[in-house]
Amino acid sequence: MFTTSACGSAPTTSAAPRLSPTAAYTQLERGDTASGESYGRWVMQTARGLVSDAFVRDNNKLGVVISPDVEPREVKTLAQSLVQGFHKKFPNRDLSVLVYAPDKELILTASYDDTTRQVEYQ
Repeated sequence: MFTTSACGSAPTTSAAPRLSPTAAYTQLERGDTASGESYGRWVMQTARGLVSDAFVRDNNKLGVVISPDVEPREVKTLAQSLVQGFHKKFPNRDLSVLVYAPDKELILTASYDDTTRQVEYQ
């Protein structure tokens, strides 16, 4: 979603590049920080069709939408892998990996506690 003002000035030439509305939306969709956005893109590139969408919020929450090709018995294993990779990228903090079904319904949450180094699945 984007908005424009009802009144504005004439366009000016500037050295700073402008993002198209689509580019800005994608940027916000993947992550709310530069490192989160980068990690969200990396997940999408390396998921090999298992993940159809990914986003990072506050550098401690990774959300993924799995593809229809992921079998129910594979969801926890996929979440374990995502927690391990997410922890490597964002160490020394508690983390959550939220796994959503293709219809965007939350089906599993993996919560990593950095103090105990344990993962709890809900």
